[in-house]
Amino acid sequence: MERAALAAPLTPTPSPEGGEGAVKVDDLLLDRAKRMRREPTPAEAKLWRHLRDRQMGNTKFTRQFVIGPYIADYCARDAKLVIEVDGDTHSDQARDASRTDWLQRQGYRVIRFSNADIMSEMDGVWQVISAALTAESAR
Repeated sequence: MERAALAAPLTPTPSPEGGEGAVKVDDLLLDRAKRMRREPTPAEAKLWRHLRDRQMGNTKFTRQFVIGPYIADYCARDAKLVIEVDGDTHSDQARDASRTDWLQRQGYRVIRFSNADIMSEMDGVWQVISAALTAESAR
């Protein structure tokens, strides 16, 4: 199964105990996120080696983090920053735009990198992420 199919949005299930607007994270979505953590692409694994253990400005990142009906590749919850890694077969720009719009309405900033960027331009990727985190701390 392609990674893009694994990250497809699911309809959230309303949570009766959570009050109005609260959603219960779908078990299927959680299972997909766990599988994606166990089976990262080479680019995802490389980026994770640079983000884990608060290496980026002491910011805690979580990988394959469920946010509503989506799975974010990497999320810095305190900074409200989502990092997406777009694979070689990742070409559904309309779905990406819809996903980004939804995440932005939840207060997240979204930055995207291609596999090629991560594999060959890690210094540039690092600079873009660092700049995004610096901009957040200046707010």
